[in-house]
Amino acid sequence: MQKVITFNPNKCTGCRTCELACSTSHTNTCNPSRSRIRILKMGEYLHIPIRCRQCEDPVCIRICPFRALTRNEEVGFIEINNNVCVGCKLCVEYCPFGGSQLDFVERKITMCDLCDGDPQCVKLCSAGALEYVELEEMVLKRRDELFRIYMEFMKTGKIEKF
Repeated sequence: MQKVITFNPNKCTGCRTCELACSTSHTNTCNPSRSRIRILKMGEYLHIPIRCRQCEDPVCIRICPFRALTRNEEVGFIEINNNVCVGCKLCVEYCPFGGSQLDFVERKITMCDLCDGDPQCVKLCSAGALEYVELEEMVLKRRDELFRIYMEFMKTGKIEKF
């Protein structure tokens, strides 16, 4: 069963520990600019993680002229073959979610590899905003949350949190 990283914006404090965990895990440096997850601050209290979404039909795999990107079927992430990748950045340019990026130190394309099934960003998120769950569980949780929001709206005529 495929697992995915989910995000609850109501729990995120904007501490960016996930960025530090990722950069430390992958580059042995505590440098958020080298993280494979980036926190986008929107307004004072809304924080959104930008990361590879592990799409079902990834544009990055289809657009790569050198076939340097493939899906790791065991864990479900997109792998980059750095022996084949020439750094043309088409995957960066065409990703609709900003999930692939350039590591400016190594001069290589990077994207979330789910830490081979043990995502460090999730482990170190003290607020519990990130979770690593089975895809089916995520769909069911989201459906239940949307139902709760709908019922709240029907009772009060307003939506407190989404």
